[in-house]
Amino acid sequence: MRRPLTICLVACLCQAACVSQVHYDRCVADAAAARAQADARQKQDAARIHELEEGLSSAQATLQDRDASLSNLSTTNHNLQAQLDEATAINAQLRGELERLGHDVDKMLAERGTLSKALDDAKLRLNELRQMQAAAQAREDVFRDLGRRFKPLIDAGQLQVEMRHGRLLLVLDGGLLFDAGRTEIRTAGKGVLMELAHAMQTIPVAVGSHFLVTAYPDDRDPRDHRSKSIWPLTAARAVAVDEYLASLGVQPSALVAAATGSLDPREASAEPEHHPKMRRIEIDLVPSADEVVPVSPSPAGEGSVGRVGSDGRPSQ
Repeated sequence: MRRPLTICLVACLCQAACVSQVHYDRCVADAAAARAQADARQKQDAARIHELEEGLSSAQATLQDRDASLSNLSTTNHNLQAQLDEATAINAQLRGELERLGHDVDKMLAERGTLSKALDDAKLRLNELRQMQAAAQAREDVFRDLGRRFKPLIDAGQLQVEMRHGRLLLVLDGGLLFDAGRTEIRTAGKGVLMELAHAMQTIPVAVGSHFLVTAYPDDRDPRDHRSKSIWPLTAARAVAVDEYLASLGVQPSALVAAATGSLDPREASAEPEHHPKMRRIEIDLVPSADEVVPVSPSPAGEGSVGRVGSDGRPSQ
């Protein structure tokens, strides 16, 4: 009876011992895991603390640099204020000295402004003179070029290249272009107009952007039997020249026709050989509005006219 009881006690004690060991091992494992977590957290905290310390050090350095900059700016501001005060004092001293000498500073400043405006006006006038010189040079170049190009016609007395009141003028012998009382262009006249058309298309705008074609009659040209006027004849001649020049390539928008209703002789003599001198076509080279500049009066007077001579050089 005792032996089975003893065996039962021993078995109970062994079972209790086994439970305590398992619990112990579990607790040890939990403690090791908790320790590992604590170590890892400690490392993270240490890294974070190190990062914060570096940020603090950088902020302190930045703060020191800012303080140094503020100190420098304060010193510079102080120096500038001192210089301004000194300049103000010198200015006041000079103003006082000028006033003692009888000069008014404000008046001097006003005179300076007047001189500045006068200088600006002089520069503007100089620019205008340069433009006038350039335009005059362009006219002279075209003047000489036309004189050389049409030298045979000039020598033959069929064409004159003139400078009248600062503008170029081509004067064609009326006898070459039209018979008396007629509005049809003669064959010989068409050849001359053909040469003129080629030249007109190369003339700079500054010299001639438009061409005013004016027809003049002579005393042998008949008047209109109804109106008793010479206007219809001269107008028809001017239009005929414009239309022929346009057919040769001259821009129609650049051509203007004009007619005269009274005699305007170019020769004082009324001899028959001078009639074609009165019956003529004048082509006035009109510059563009932007290129028009004042022309100084000629020493020879308002009515003076420059012509190209037979040698291709300007003459009076």
